[in-house]
Amino acid sequence: MRITIWGCRGSLATPGPDTLKFGGNTSCVAAELADGTLIVLDAGTGIRNLGLRLAASGPTEIHLCLTHFHLDHVEGIGFFAPLFDLRTVLHIWGPPSTERSLEERISLYLSPPVFPLSLADIPAQLRFHDVPDEPWRIGDADVFATEVSHPSENGSVFAYLPDHEPAVGVPLEALSPDWMSGFAIAVGATTLVHDAQYSEDEYQSKIGWGHSSVADAVVFASRATVGQLLLFHHDPLHDDHELENLQERARELWTGSSGPPAVAREGMTIEL
Repeated sequence: MRITIWGCRGSLATPGPDTLKFGGNTSCVAAELADGTLIVLDAGTGIRNLGLRLAASGPTEIHLCLTHFHLDHVEGIGFFAPLFDLRTVLHIWGPPSTERSLEERISLYLSPPVFPLSLADIPAQLRFHDVPDEPWRIGDADVFATEVSHPSENGSVFAYLPDHEPAVGVPLEALSPDWMSGFAIAVGATTLVHDAQYSEDEYQSKIGWGHSSVADAVVFASRATVGQLLLFHHDPLHDDHELENLQERARELWTGSSGPPAVAREGMTIEL
């Protein structure tokens, strides 16, 4: 499995000279499986560049898994080039709702006046799937999701928690695993991509906003005994220099036995 980061910014895209190293596009991660299956996690602005690559030589069947429907995780879907190819079969997976179907929720964005086209105008073949309560298969991957925010036969596990606040103002060291949000997804993961939007000082005024401090991300990953921690969902106000400082702070705090944490950046690839 090859993981590629196409967007790792949180809340709002931040292009410009101050974000060239780590990138300014919002959340989008691609997982290319050994059997050729392509799974795309979230459709932030990073999905545009992924789509341009796929338009040239990518697979015609794609699985897009949406963690939730905040704008920074769906705003790129209308600019995903395979949508405009009749040959594309796009499976869209998303959390179920008792109020609106997944198709209806997607159409709130892909319709006028927010977007110039409606779903009925999209040439691609769209297939909508509610994420099941139990683990399911996409290609040769086992996929598992819970309401907070994955194991495999070959021992490689990729866990993705892009918007996650495990502490909510409570010291994580004081919580048992069964009281820790998201622990079941992350425990024992080969690679964990985790929300680390705030510094420790910033987090104090943003408790309950649904995002994590770098310090809490490190403690969470250490408690979950992950092999590799990638800090994700970078705050729009954090330029490259600030992200380098946060990476240094994460490494100071890291007590795990595996390699030190790293800040996710656009274009980064991980082989599992």
